Amino acid sequence: MRLLLAAALSFASVSAAQAETTIRVGWCANTVSGAASPFAIAQKFGWFADEGLKVILTPLPGATDCVKQVATGELLFSQPSIEPVLIIHPQGVNGKLFYTTYQSFTYGIAVPADSPIQTLADLKGKTIGVISMASGGVVVARAQLASVGLDPNTQAHLVVAGEGAQTAALLRSKQIDALSQFDTQYAMVENAGIKLRMLPLGEMAPFPGNSLFALDKTLKDHRAEAVALGRGLAMGEAFAMANPEAAIRILYEVFPQTKPTGKDEDTAIRDDVKVLSARIAHWDLASGGVTKWGESNLTNFANYIDFLTKWKVSPVATPVGEVVTNDLVDEMNAFDQAAIEAQAKAWKP
Repeated sequence: MRLLLAAALSFASVSAAQAETTIRVGWCANTVSGAASPFAIAQKFGWFADEGLKVILTPLPGATDCVKQVATGELLFSQPSIEPVLIIHPQGVNGKLFYTTYQSFTYGIAVPADSPIQTLADLKGKTIGVISMASGGVVVARAQLASVGLDPNTQAHLVVAGEGAQTAALLRSKQIDALSQFDTQYAMVENAGIKLRMLPLGEMAPFPGNSLFALDKTLKDHRAEAVALGRGLAMGEAFAMANPEAAIRILYEVFPQTKPTGKDEDTAIRDDVKVLSARIAHWDLASGGVTKWGESNLTNFANYIDFLTKWKVSPVATPVGEVVTNDLVDEMNAFDQAAIEAQAKAWKP
């Protein structure tokens, strides 16, 4: 009887494994950081597996590569910002942002706290470090420079500065004057010992950040997978916001490569909670004026498209409905948020 039971359990586990659909999701940075904790949480508690999914994060240099890999069919899903979506859309790439992960603007230009640079106009002739030339920070920097009358091609210099400690070293040695990266990267630079100050965002502050992206055909043919991905992400965000320290500990467990070396555990967790907290501010639904996880504020998106078109980052004025959808939002919110938050608060390492 025991042998029969063991065989049955073994067969059930093999069948469950075979039933899982593996999907790779483009992560638009070379480094998987604390911002990925919702994916780790959903994996640990089996929320993706419950939906028949095995989700693998695929690090990429930036948002441009995230969009290109979806456009070419290398990936079904990625999590870019909207700028490269707008740039590629006129070329016949029909896809949509279907889950807004970061409700307010995660990008922006930062300088060392003691820098004499106070405004965007002060960046004339300066060197601005980006993570990679495929990063959304490149597009954002060009738009911000143009908005104050500077030619982004001739009156400032964009150079690759890498991430985290590498970026901090370039700032410390004054090889670069400013950064056009994003919130979690700035927290990592500060963890490396460089205090930063953000230049005013002005009208860009309410513009949305990164979102889950897929081709229209994928959202039609793989709707269930898209919904399951968004729901797992939403549940992970709710858990992480309720208990950031637990989120980081789970991140280390699921993605061991994210645990810093050369630090004691308490310091590592403290630093990474700081990184995660920088991102949590943008997960907050109120920051985007919405009430549901993944919901896109279409007015904010339309205003951002107008801004990018005005400063010639987007080649044409694309109607927001052609690149953003809320069609899956209600299905992605079909879970008990209060139960998730209670689970997070009760979680012990």
